[in-house]
Amino acid sequence: MSTLAICLALASCGEKDSETGTMEGSAQSTSENVSEEINASGNEAPQDSSGGQGSTEASDNADTGNNGEASDNSEAGNSAEASDSTSESPDETVTANPYTKPDSLESNEDIENARNYLWQEYLNQVKSDEVRIEEIEKHAMTFGEATMKYGLLVKGEPDENGYPLFISLHGGGQSDTPDLNNSQWAHMASYYQNSVKNGVHVNPRGVRDTWDCHFNPESYPLYDRLIENMIAFYDVDPNRVYLTGFSAGGDGVYAIVAKMPDRFAAANMSAGHPNGLPLWNLYNMPLLLQVGENDTAYDRNIVTAQYGQLLDGYQEELSGGYIHNTYIHQGKGHNFSDNSLSDQTVMADSAAWLESGDDSVMETDTNAVRFLEQHVRNPLPERVVWDLSQRADQRTSGSFYWLRADSGLTEGKIVASYDRNTNSIHVEECSIPGEVTFLLNNDMLDLFAPITVNTPAGSDTITVTPDYDLLYETTMERGDRNYQFAAEISVTFEP
Repeated sequence: MSTLAICLALASCGEKDSETGTMEGSAQSTSENVSEEINASGNEAPQDSSGGQGSTEASDNADTGNNGEASDNSEAGNSAEASDSTSESPDETVTANPYTKPDSLESNEDIENARNYLWQEYLNQVKSDEVRIEEIEKHAMTFGEATMKYGLLVKGEPDENGYPLFISLHGGGQSDTPDLNNSQWAHMASYYQNSVKNGVHVNPRGVRDTWDCHFNPESYPLYDRLIENMIAFYDVDPNRVYLTGFSAGGDGVYAIVAKMPDRFAAANMSAGHPNGLPLWNLYNMPLLLQVGENDTAYDRNIVTAQYGQLLDGYQEELSGGYIHNTYIHQGKGHNFSDNSLSDQTVMADSAAWLESGDDSVMETDTNAVRFLEQHVRNPLPERVVWDLSQRADQRTSGSFYWLRADSGLTEGKIVASYDRNTNSIHVEECSIPGEVTFLLNNDMLDLFAPITVNTPAGSDTITVTPDYDLLYETTMERGDRNYQFAAEISVTFEP
């Protein structure tokens, strides 16, 4: 049974709760071969040791070879600061607000005026924030006891929507000293960046020298902060934010997109391990999975193919969503080319390779950046899937696309959609034992007409009242003008 209630009061901005217990297989990425040398050529795969065990993986250094791309400056491997060069200064200008705060929200025009006014107020607030300014100047942000440093390079010119943002995660992981991760971090400054022709390229440094260096608990709010800062100071288009990573960085891609896919337009995972994470939340976010055929450490080759099948199953079960490709690179080990300008040889059918050993191959473009930039985020998808078991406990945003739930709810899944033509919300299924809030704006539904809410327990028709305070709160919550909401409806689901 479910009961409906109009929530016109300001909702609290709760934190998301983390998954409980230890992730399945989490020990699989803990082993690091610290003695392995970084590969100085920017067109070769990052040589971290989160899968490099003994001579088998070390031999991958030679078979990756030079694929014809320009090499990066080998000095970049000696200084992380080398990645901090930028072709354009950040915009720290506080602009007089050209919009006027409306006295009330009685029409769509009033809502649009309020949204524009509040967005400019938000930008001015961020750009005058001394802490934020210092973060931009130092290329470092701190949350709790963790600090995330990052390198940055701006290439080309923004279009009418701003710059695309490419976030690249380095290899490495668990280490007794910072040297391994520092060298991999410096290498990542150029590894994917060479494929970026236009955009902002950021390579964060893992916050700790642990196997989960890219997804410590503090990492998630720091990614939020990084994206917010890039939007405000570097004119980044929030609908073209992309994530990619190699090895330990691939581990990070799995973990991050499982919890916050609403931030990204697409992601590429190379040579990483998912550690048993479910990927239900990726209904609206395309993912490219890549691995070497002979990357047997922790069964990464097998598990990557299995996760391609997992997404196939999700897609079949929900009759859509979960756009993905799975590339098993023929004859390659832990290192392979996912940044090449030329096509690579991969298994023609990763599922057939896994199930029957079919080694038929095809030539295809495996360049991660080119895959990513094909996609643009729809921030308000008509259908969403939210698995609350994948909430990150230290994130300060309690929302997911246009849904919100109290931070204490960390189990259950909801599949919901909206239809502008019928001015309705439809809950297909929900196993969340508590209240779920539907955040609404004038891009989704007519807020000045009755809204029908259909749940497995029945239907109800509700009239909402647009609320300026809610619009303010949601503008500030995620620093993304696409996530400004003027009304909300809450539904309580009972076990």
